[in-house]
Amino acid sequence: MSEKISHVLILGGGFGGLSAANEIRNSLSSSQVKITVIDKKNWFMVGFAKLWIIKGTRTFENSIGLLTNLAKKEIDFLNEEILQIDLENKNVRTTSKDLTYDFLIIAIGTMLAPQKIPGLVENGLNLYDYKESEKIHTKIKELKSGTIAISIMSMPYMCPPAPFEASLIIDSMLRETGMRDSVEIHFYSPAPITLPAAGPEISKQILDLINSEKIIFHESCKVKSVEPNKLIFQDGEANFDLLLAVPPHVVSNVILKAGLAQENNFIPITRDCKTPYYNVYAVGDVTTLKVTDTIAVPKAGVFAEGEGLAVARSIISKIQSKEETELFDGKGGCFIESGRDTASLIEIDMFSVPNPSTNLTNSTPEHLNEKLQFEKDRLSKWL
Repeated sequence: MSEKISHVLILGGGFGGLSAANEIRNSLSSSQVKITVIDKKNWFMVGFAKLWIIKGTRTFENSIGLLTNLAKKEIDFLNEEILQIDLENKNVRTTSKDLTYDFLIIAIGTMLAPQKIPGLVENGLNLYDYKESEKIHTKIKELKSGTIAISIMSMPYMCPPAPFEASLIIDSMLRETGMRDSVEIHFYSPAPITLPAAGPEISKQILDLINSEKIIFHESCKVKSVEPNKLIFQDGEANFDLLLAVPPHVVSNVILKAGLAQENNFIPITRDCKTPYYNVYAVGDVTTLKVTDTIAVPKAGVFAEGEGLAVARSIISKIQSKEETELFDGKGGCFIESGRDTASLIEIDMFSVPNPSTNLTNSTPEHLNEKLQFEKDRLSKWL
């Protein structure tokens, strides 16, 4: 009698899902495990490529890898929407199928919810929506004078350094068009410092970096609503000619209905990325992994990737009857592009004792090359 082939079902083809799928397949053959990745989009993009589309040095088409390429690795890909997760019966329903699983990895990320801020959809552009990146590019190139507002609408949000990078890239675009002196750039954050997860020291360095380009940072600005050319805060308001917003992030209804997370929260996990359900794991932006009472692992691709690898190794161990649990190491790095053909790297160790350790390198052309290589590596090794 042949041994049963385990089925690993992965919801989401982003950093967490792809790193897990590839790690499992690199260790176990298709005669040992069947792997299925489900995603309603058929492509993967490294998030920071959106900044290059805004800058005009990239197109969407040149920044994606197709998830259909997973087939050549003997990883099944289902390009459908996930309608229901039935944890009791180990079943996931999509638009056309019911799939059972032995192991489930939930890596569906977070959803952008601009509609949660009254007036935002009508009066601002979504900095994180790739469909608006070209429009943002055009608006910046056409701007002759006025005020650009970049506003983080709620915490936590994906890729914490990205809005700061965007401000620096926009600064460089305005210098290219010769309009920088007649356009003000204001940055509004609900946080008291630029990057709370990186700590006060790195936050001060990032503040100095954006201030050096005359980008004005406004702390503790909680947006209530948006009116035509006006941000309304809990205590005050600000005018703008162009608003680029990082909208609130929420989990999908599928997650809420499955009872994996509470309203306005993400799936709580610890370093083993397990949920309370047997052989069900969650990784990446859909989760909250607390480090201290006030600090959680940032929502960034590099951490989703690390969590995906840890879960994959735990599953491989279970399939091989070794039952060893791998813990996510909490290490990663995020690039910050300067807008002057250089980048710096924030190196993070979330679980160093007694506090997370962070380091910001100098801004160099080499780090910008590393950023390009980071994207290239993932697209080539996963797809």
